Amino acid sequence: MAVTTPSTRTPRTPPDPGRDRRGRPRWAAGRLILLAALPALLVLLIFFVVPAVRLLWLSVTTPEPGLGNYAAIVADDVTLTVVLRTLGTAAIVTVVCVLVAYPYAYLMTIVTRRWRALLLAVVLIPFWTSLMARTFAWVVLLQDNGIVNQLLTVAGVGPVRMLGTTTGVALAMAQVMLPFVVLPVYTAMRGIDRRLVAAAQSLGARPAVAFARVYLPLSFPGVAAGATLVMVLSLGFYVTPALVGSPQQSMLAQFISVQVNQLVNFGAAGALAVTLLLVTLLLLGAVQVLTRTRGGRGGGISSGVAGGVS
Repeated sequence: MAVTTPSTRTPRTPPDPGRDRRGRPRWAAGRLILLAALPALLVLLIFFVVPAVRLLWLSVTTPEPGLGNYAAIVADDVTLTVVLRTLGTAAIVTVVCVLVAYPYAYLMTIVTRRWRALLLAVVLIPFWTSLMARTFAWVVLLQDNGIVNQLLTVAGVGPVRMLGTTTGVALAMAQVMLPFVVLPVYTAMRGIDRRLVAAAQSLGARPAVAFARVYLPLSFPGVAAGATLVMVLSLGFYVTPALVGSPQQSMLAQFISVQVNQLVNFGAAGALAVTLLLVTLLLLGAVQVLTRTRGGRGGGISSGVAGGVS
C-alpha cells in the first residue's frame, strides 16, 4: 500500500505588484530610470524640441501671422520643384544603396573570418574618412576630364557631363551613404538561421524560391532600417549637393540655407524646415508600421539601426 508523504516545499508566495523583482518599490525604480534618462531628455529638449518649436513659430508668424508660408510652398513652382527633386534624389540614392549593399552584406556572411574582416574594413574605412575629403574626391573624379569620364569614353558611352548634375550628386551621395545600409543588413543576415533555407529546399523548393520566400523576408528588418536611415539623411543632406551639384539643381537643405543667409526670410525657411520634418516623421512612421505588419525578425527599424551601429 502506497503511503503519501506530505510535501515539505514552502508554498510560493505571489509577487507583490507594488514591487519589482529585487523587492524594491516600483515608484523607486521608476524614479531611478527617470534620473538616469534626465541628461538625455534635457539634451533633446534644448537642442531639438526648442529649435523645432521656434521654427514652427517663425513659420506661422513671419512676416505676418497665418499659413501664408505653407501656401507659398504649394503655389511656388520653384519651391515645389526643389521639394520633389529632393524626394526623388533621396529615393534614387536609397535604391542604389540597397541594391549595392544587399549582395555585399550577403557576401560578408558566407566568407571566412579573414575575408569578412577585410570586407568590413572596406566599408568602415571610407565611413571614418572626412565627409569633405570624400566629397572633394568626387568633385575631382566627376570632372569633364576626370577618371569617370575617361572610363566612359573608353567604353564608348562618354564623355558625359556629371559634375553639377543630379546624377553626379546621387552617385556621390550613394557612396557616402553605403555603410548606413551595409551594417544593418549584415547584422540582420548574421542572425538568420540558414537551416531554415535548407529545410525549405529539402521540402522541394528551388534555391531561388527558398531564398526569396525564407531568407529575404527574414533580412527585411535590416533592409528597412538601412533604407530608412539613408532616406532620412539624404532628405537633409547639404555638403555633397552643395559641392558636387549646382544652384540650378539645388536640394531642399541648400534652398533653406539661401532663404536664411541670403534672403533673410526666416518664415519661409521655417516652413520648409517644418515640411521636411513632417515628411521625415511620416516616412519613419510608415516604415515602422510596415515592419510590424510583416512581423519580421529584429522588431522593426529600431533594433535594426541599433544592431547596425553596434
